[in-house]
Amino acid sequence: MNRIPNDTDHVFWMTKALESAQEAFERGEVPVGCVIVDQSKCLVAQTYNLRESLQDPTAHAEMMAMRRAASVLKNWRLLGCTLYVTLEPCLMCSGALILSRIPQVVYGAFDVKKGSADFLNSGHFNHTCHVLGGVLEGPCQELLKSFFKQRRGDLKRQGSGACF
Repeated sequence: MNRIPNDTDHVFWMTKALESAQEAFERGEVPVGCVIVDQSKCLVAQTYNLRESLQDPTAHAEMMAMRRAASVLKNWRLLGCTLYVTLEPCLMCSGALILSRIPQVVYGAFDVKKGSADFLNSGHFNHTCHVLGGVLEGPCQELLKSFFKQRRGDLKRQGSGACF
């Protein structure tokens, strides 16, 4: 994985992903947004996390975007596309990205607990992705921090009372 300077194209598309993450925040979803663009730099998919809304553990922003892009392109192979996501992909999403044959993944905030971007270009699979991390890292992290700070405050006000 490479950390890159915030070049104009990457900043533009990550800003679009951040817009989706903000929408997720407003809907009570973990604020992760994602866009997929094709080789002509045309927007193919723009989504965000929907795990809470759909009650689906696989409804991560990346998974939703890949499903939409495959539908739009009428091809499960996302050749020539670039995926932009505000948080480093998890292992599930990284596996799906490899299977989709997407050539490039760009993400904002690093996820030290669940991030699996190194999996994307490990060389252990029949496909590898070029990975760029840290694009608009600050705004991506801040949105996530704000969400979880708000969520912790809501839980304190409600009283935990949850059984696990």
